[in-house]
Amino acid sequence: MRDRYDVPEGRITVGNGSCDVLLAAGDALLEPGAEMVYAWPSFSVYPHLAAASGARAIAVPVDAEHRHDLDAMRAEITAATRLVIVCNPNNPTSTALPLPDIEAFLRAVPRHVCVILDEAYCEFSLLEDPDSSIALLKRHSNLVLLRTFSKIHGLAALRVGFALCGSEDFRVAVDQVRQPFFCNAAAQAAATEALKHEDEVTRRVELNLAERSGLEAGLRSLGLDPAESHANFLWFDLPEGVDEPALVATLAQGGVLVRSGKALGREGALRLTVGREAENERFLAQLRSLL
Repeated sequence: MRDRYDVPEGRITVGNGSCDVLLAAGDALLEPGAEMVYAWPSFSVYPHLAAASGARAIAVPVDAEHRHDLDAMRAEITAATRLVIVCNPNNPTSTALPLPDIEAFLRAVPRHVCVILDEAYCEFSLLEDPDSSIALLKRHSNLVLLRTFSKIHGLAALRVGFALCGSEDFRVAVDQVRQPFFCNAAAQAAATEALKHEDEVTRRVELNLAERSGLEAGLRSLGLDPAESHANFLWFDLPEGVDEPALVATLAQGGVLVRSGKALGREGALRLTVGREAENERFLAQLRSLL
């Protein structure tokens, strides 16, 4: 990882999936009376950090385009704020913000506040090269880039995540609050091998883009308006009057599994993973018959 990302070993921490690093960050940085800020809807694990630590969670609604409202998030930062999380691309809304917007936000955040940029899906984004954000670490010591081998690399079951840090302080803090045996040998071997296959990463990104574009067009043909996706899934609101639970259940009966927006923070929406062409066509055909 040091050689691949040009980040010193002392500023890299590995975990049992990126959630391991994320939860350790909550243990290390948060306590009763402290505050954390994140967008909503966003990754469903974020609220657990505050719940486990007794800190106050401030969830800032995404904007009309389903993107992080960075100005509104900055306005919520106080002297009690310890942690801010920006999920980019955002799960579940699939949207992403350009790095200049992210860096402008970082410049406005007090240096004592840790900012975690959760980039689990960054390889799927077409806004910038996935490695572009690494340069921000040299300019912002309070920044942490959180990444995973679970998505583009397909190693979800092996559980390997990691953080690239602006300073060694974050690595030291999380390592002090978690068990020492957090990444098994098989996972380490698989992740090390995965780093050698950037050609396969490119192939998967191209395949996802082709199928995502077709799926977006299919949804629009049904009168739906998916958010601008920079991930391997789509997010869209259902037409008014559609019974979301009933629709999700009926799709499941037909062999199509989607994530319910209600469970993810926005009732009346769906999160749909991009599949292969036949799978996407099957979904669209079933959805067409139900709307």
